[in-house]
Amino acid sequence: MSASGFPAVPIENSAVRLEPLAEAHREALAAAAGAAEIWRYMPYDGAGDGFHRWFDWSLSLNEQQSETIWAVRNLADGAIVGSTRYLNIAAKDLRAEIGGTWYAPAVWGGRVNPACKLMLLGHGFEELGLNRIEFKTDARNLRSQAAIAKLGALREGIFRRHMVLPDGHIRDSVYFSIIREEWPGVKARLEERLASA
Repeated sequence: MSASGFPAVPIENSAVRLEPLAEAHREALAAAAGAAEIWRYMPYDGAGDGFHRWFDWSLSLNEQQSETIWAVRNLADGAIVGSTRYLNIAAKDLRAEIGGTWYAPAVWGGRVNPACKLMLLGHGFEELGLNRIEFKTDARNLRSQAAIAKLGALREGIFRRHMVLPDGHIRDSVYFSIIREEWPGVKARLEERLASA
């Protein structure tokens, strides 16, 4: 782990492969990112013309290792369907956030998100030795809050008037976390959920 973060490495399970973000992913991610509803609650706009700004910024953060960013490949059909990352990395405190996650609407509600989270949580707790992994989402984004809670994360509270979105909306952010001691139970439930899907 560097002073600010850690390099992206490929991670794979039976459902998805997380590939370190690279220029080779640009066009496939652009195709996946086209739906405006993907970006509604995000602090940046990656739809349309905004995609290339988002991609260049993300690639730069990955190269600097200030964030650790992946493209998400759905192994059911081989398609690149979105992106996810570790951010707000506090290496000294063994803490990071999983976020900046978006997927093409075609995979919403399926195996992709829980499979990605299983890998990112496992990598964070088991490989990187993290003590805490955080999640945050827009207070209006009930689907995201439900998905995070379904992972087994604890809702910790709301950061009021936390950030200004591209459309000018002042967002409240709901924070969740999973700590190292909770990971074995979270892992077992996620594995069971994926096995039955």
